[in-house]
Amino acid sequence: MKKVGGRLTLLLLVMLVSAVSFLPSYQPLYQALPGWAKAVLPNKGITLGLDLQGGIHMVMEVDEDRAVEIAVDRSVVSLQDMLVDKKIPVESVKRTDPTRITIQFQNADLKAQIQKLIDEFPTFAETESAGSANTIVWDLRESESKRIKDSAVNQALETIRNRIDQFGVAEPLVQRQGLKQIVVQLPGVKDPKRAKDLIKETALLEFKMLDEENQMKLDLPARIPKDKETEVLKQAEGKVPEGSQILFERAVEKDTGREYRIPYLVKKRVMLTGDVLSDARVSIGQFNDPYVSITFDAKGGREFERITGDNVKKRMAIVLDNTIYSAPVIQERITGGRAQITGTFSTQEANDLAIVLRAGALPAPLKIIQDLTVGPSLGRDSIEKGVTATLVAGAMVVVFMIVYYRLAGAIADFALILNLVCLMGALSALTATLTLPGIAGIVLTIGMGVDSNVLIFERIREELRLGKAVRPAVDGGYDKAFLTIVDSHVTTLITGVALFLFGTGPIKGFAVTLCLGIAINLFTALVGTRVIFDLMNQRSKVERLSI
Repeated sequence: MKKVGGRLTLLLLVMLVSAVSFLPSYQPLYQALPGWAKAVLPNKGITLGLDLQGGIHMVMEVDEDRAVEIAVDRSVVSLQDMLVDKKIPVESVKRTDPTRITIQFQNADLKAQIQKLIDEFPTFAETESAGSANTIVWDLRESESKRIKDSAVNQALETIRNRIDQFGVAEPLVQRQGLKQIVVQLPGVKDPKRAKDLIKETALLEFKMLDEENQMKLDLPARIPKDKETEVLKQAEGKVPEGSQILFERAVEKDTGREYRIPYLVKKRVMLTGDVLSDARVSIGQFNDPYVSITFDAKGGREFERITGDNVKKRMAIVLDNTIYSAPVIQERITGGRAQITGTFSTQEANDLAIVLRAGALPAPLKIIQDLTVGPSLGRDSIEKGVTATLVAGAMVVVFMIVYYRLAGAIADFALILNLVCLMGALSALTATLTLPGIAGIVLTIGMGVDSNVLIFERIREELRLGKAVRPAVDGGYDKAFLTIVDSHVTTLITGVALFLFGTGPIKGFAVTLCLGIAINLFTALVGTRVIFDLMNQRSKVERLSI
C-alpha cells in the first residue's frame, strides 16, 4: 500500500495557502483581521478589469507626420543658430515641405560655405536647388524619417504610461497596437474627462519672445470674448509679419468668473523648450493662487540665464500647446534655473499641468479614434451574471457526477471545489486582473475539472469489469489515464500560453484563468482525488467501489 501522508500534507497545505491568499480579495473579512495578520498577508488581491468595474478604453493614433515636421523645425532652429555663430548672412532658412529645408541667400559665393554645414546634419541630404545659384535645399533622409516615426510612437507610449502612473490609476493597460496606434485602458476611473485630457495633452512647452514692435502696428484688440479667436485670425490674415504668429492667453474675470482671451503677436522662433526641465511642481502664491514652479537642468538653466540676460525689459511668452499661460516682462537676468508658470487655473488644473510637464511632452499630437466608457453598473451586472453562470454550471456538474458515478462522483466534486479554491487563491496571489472573459475561463475550468476524473473513472470501471479488486483497479485506472490526461492538458496549455503572449486586454484575462485552471486541474485530478481513494483503501479493505 502506498503511503499517503506526504501527499495528504501537500494537499492540505495547498488548500490552506489558497484560502489565505484569497483573503485580501474579500475586503470585509480582510479588514476584520487583526493588525499582525494584515502585516503578514499581502495587501492586494484580485483586481477587477475594465469590463467589471467600469472605466475608459481608448485607442489613439500618433500623428507621425507631425512628429517629422517638429523634428525638421528643430533642425531649422539649430541651423539658424549655427549660421549666426559662423557669421554667414542668409535671407531665410525655413521648412518648405514636411521633410525639406530651404536656405536662400543673396551672395552666390556663400554657397560653398553653407554646403559644408551639412556635415553637421548627417540626417539630411542636399538635393537639386531648381537651378538657382542662391538656394540650397536639404531633404530629410528616408531612413531618418522612418526612425522618427517609430520613435514618436514609442516615446508617446512611454509618456502616456508615465502620466497615468502619476495620475494614480490601478492596473492600467497601455500598449502599442499596429504601427502607430496606442491602446489605453483605465479601470475604475472616477473622472473620465480629466483622464482623457491628461493623456492626450501634447504638453509642448516653449519659451518665445513677443514681437512687441509689430504688435503695435498690427493693432490687435486688448481682449476678446472666448471662442472669438478665429475671427481675430481672419482679420489679421495677410498682415502678420513672416516669422511671427498670433497666439492667445486664457484669462478669467475675477468678479464674474467669465473667460476671455488676450491676443499676442509672438515670434515663431523657439528660445527654449520643455525638454530641458528637471522638475515641475505646484506652489501657492501670496494671494493663494496656485502656480507651477519649474526647474531647468544644468544646460537649460545656463540657456535660460543667457536668454533672459539678452532680453531685459522685453516680454517672454510661456507657451504650452500653442496657448500662452503668461507673458511676463523680463526685469533682469534670471539665474538659478527656475521659473514660474502663472495663470488663471485651479489647484487641480495646476497639478495636472505639473504632471504632464514632469512626465514629458508628447512627441506629436494624438488623435482618439476609439473612445468607450464602461459604467460601473454594467460591471456589477456582468459580475452577477458571471457568478450566476459559475454557480449554475457548477451545480449541474456536481449533480451529474453524483448521479452517474455515485460515491466516486462525490469525490470528483470535491476535486472540483478544490480546483476552484486553488484557482481563486492563485489569481489573488498573482494579483491578477479578472475580466469577463476571465470568468468564462473559470466556467470552462469547471468542465475541465471533471473531465480528467471522467477519464480516470472509466479506466477504473474497465479494470473492475476485468475482475480486478478495488485497490489494483484504482491504481490501474490512474496509471492508464495518466498520459492521456497530461497530453490533453499540455496541448490546451500551449494554446493558453499563445493567447496570453499575443492577445490583448480581455483575451489575456481569459488566458490567465485558462492556464492556471489547467495546471491546478492536473494537481487536483492526479493528486487530490487519488489521496481520497488511497485513504479509503488504507483504512479498510474495500470489497466494492461505488462507481
